[in-house]
Amino acid sequence: MSHGHWWNVEEWRRPGPTAAQRRNDLWIGLAVVTLAVLNLFLSRSAGFLHSEDAPARAEQIAWAVGTTLPLVWRRRWPEAVALIMSALFIGAQFRGAQEQQVTSYALYAAIYTLGAWGPNRQRTRILRLAIIAAMFFWLTVAFVISFEEITSEEFTGASGELPALWSLIFNIYGINVMFFGSVYLVGDAAWNSAHRQHRLEVQAAELRAAQEAVAERAVIGERVRIARELHDVVAHHVSVMGIQASACRRALDKDPARARTALTAIEEGARTAVDELRRMLGALRASGATADAAGAGIDRIPEIADNARETGLTVHFAVYGDPVPLPDSVSQAAYRIVQEAVTNTLKHAHAGVLDIRVRYLSADVELDVTDDGRGGPPGAGGGMGLIGMRERVAVHDGVLEHGPLSGGGYRVRARLPYTPVLTTAGAPE
Repeated sequence: MSHGHWWNVEEWRRPGPTAAQRRNDLWIGLAVVTLAVLNLFLSRSAGFLHSEDAPARAEQIAWAVGTTLPLVWRRRWPEAVALIMSALFIGAQFRGAQEQQVTSYALYAAIYTLGAWGPNRQRTRILRLAIIAAMFFWLTVAFVISFEEITSEEFTGASGELPALWSLIFNIYGINVMFFGSVYLVGDAAWNSAHRQHRLEVQAAELRAAQEAVAERAVIGERVRIARELHDVVAHHVSVMGIQASACRRALDKDPARARTALTAIEEGARTAVDELRRMLGALRASGATADAAGAGIDRIPEIADNARETGLTVHFAVYGDPVPLPDSVSQAAYRIVQEAVTNTLKHAHAGVLDIRVRYLSADVELDVTDDGRGGPPGAGGGMGLIGMRERVAVHDGVLEHGPLSGGGYRVRARLPYTPVLTTAGAPE
């Protein structure tokens, strides 16, 4: 069901009665029939239904049963029940055989149920107005037919301050206006209450679905973030260790001193990778915060350059502009972006020269990593490293550019906007 459909009062269709509600209608309807027949005998015994034209007892019982028994199906077929009971109510009055008290409340219940459970609001409104109009028409006809009898009996002891005839008319019609007006309004109120309840249930279901979707997205985001962090932490150091191991193997016999230096670099790289993994996993266990909370920042980019030099690359590193304190998230993202760009160079570029530049602009920090290699990121769309860089840049509403250079080599350039960190005095540095 779409939003517009269930929200529109006129178009909404109230669901039919449940099995429990239908069972309740059955027992209540049978109880009302029993009460109507019992009250019929009480009325007969009290002389309320005595007249020269009064029908036989069996017919009176039949009218009492027929006028109340349809209540058994009042919520299943509210339109048919209201029409049948209204017609039988008038018929019983016409025959002079009606039990007045219980059947009046039964008619009230039938018209109320039509207003509260009618499947089509426009048709329900028309049917109720037609039934009420028919009742007033019959009331007028009955009043005209029995006018002489009523006035001769009722006006004999009239002693009030108002005219007797008009008092009688206002009494008869006023009571019926209140009777039918209240049943109409109460039926509408019950239907509107059911509609509001349904709307709340739909909104609650939509809210639960939205919460489940948010939770699912959060789980997926957490998995992606952990995968990105593991990739950033492990890939760089393992790549450096692989290159150093290769250099050690080649230099083991010819240049033991160089081989010893490479082994030392491998040892340091392994120790650093383990330390970063331990720090990241500790942050995850401690508070569920992002692993970046304990990660390296932009001030450690020179270490990346030093590690790259140890692999045999010629590395140029430079900082342009006046360094300013960056928000932790921006600083950590800058470190990871440079780290991944250098890792890609070591793994895929077969480069000899690497250039790393950090530029502090007025409201951005720019990271520029280029090499003179002949390779590039694996795959048409880049590997996990490029995906991680895109995600980090997107989080900070930054810009990422990457691709081969016209004269050979590869370039990764990222620009991250930042808000200056406030000093203790409250002014931005």
